[in-house]
Amino acid sequence: MDRLLVTGGAGFIGSDFVHYVLANTDKTVTVLDKLTYAGSLASLDGLPSDRFRFVQGDICDAALVTQLFGEHDAVVHYAAESHNDNSLSGPGPFVQTNLVGTYTLLEAARATNVRYHHISTDEVYGDLELDDPERFTEQTPYNPSSPYSSTKAGSDLLVRAWVRSFGVAATISNCSNNYGPRQHVEKFIPRQITNVLDGVRPRLYGDGRNVRDWIHADDHSSAVLRILERGQIGETYLIGADGEKSNRDVVEIILETMGQPTDAYDLVVDRPGHDRRYAIDWSKLREELGWEPQYRDFRAGIADTVAWYRENESWWRPQKAEAEAKYAIAGQ
Repeated sequence: MDRLLVTGGAGFIGSDFVHYVLANTDKTVTVLDKLTYAGSLASLDGLPSDRFRFVQGDICDAALVTQLFGEHDAVVHYAAESHNDNSLSGPGPFVQTNLVGTYTLLEAARATNVRYHHISTDEVYGDLELDDPERFTEQTPYNPSSPYSSTKAGSDLLVRAWVRSFGVAATISNCSNNYGPRQHVEKFIPRQITNVLDGVRPRLYGDGRNVRDWIHADDHSSAVLRILERGQIGETYLIGADGEKSNRDVVEIILETMGQPTDAYDLVVDRPGHDRRYAIDWSKLREELGWEPQYRDFRAGIADTVAWYRENESWWRPQKAEAEAKYAIAGQ
């Protein structure tokens, strides 16, 4: 699998995967990305021109997708509408991209017999109680809460059906919340970091006790590459790094890292259907494929992420005003 096609490779976790693969292997990579607001060519700066190319296009374009599949050995599907708040205000693009787009890719995989890996989220499982000792496993029933997680759950089920019904050579991974460089400022951690840089107090939904299981994007990328190369066809693998933190803990770590009082944040009205806790049991990935995360120290990872946003204002500044305007309309 020397020639990879990566959909959504100009987005956050997609671009991280592209950088990771080109830095750690001899593979060539083609990125297919529509360049919506969440994608940026700047996220692909500095890549070797002899092993990388970019194609602007829509994953719902069957002719383009089938052509590109025929030119590659494997496809990693990152492209998705992924922001929960946006899915609540306008679910239509989520249905189109996450469901119709995945269907289009699966039909191309079926026609070309190309190896396919599908990137998904732990949000398809719903949420856990804060005091629940359990974690999500590959056997946890789906119970999505939002248009985003529902369409991702539907796309996962399409993949499973195309494996069983048509013999498509596919695997699925469901990952916990990612953080790191090149994440859009509408997302939780970069929004807080850039607000502090702008002298604005961070804001937390509800009581701030909602828990997420955080993983550095580089660890996600290394896990996906391991699954692509060694994973068993038809299997699902959960990707995590034992990174459970409440939103309040995360904001306080960010504030401390940036030299601010740890209580310098405000609570705002909670969003509808806000999941309480996510937690990933990634033992299958460890035991079957021998994978381990490298970024174990969350505080160190946050410090590196803060440093990146400090040093790359030209990357995030063009996004900031529009993202904050959307939050302001919602009173958040």
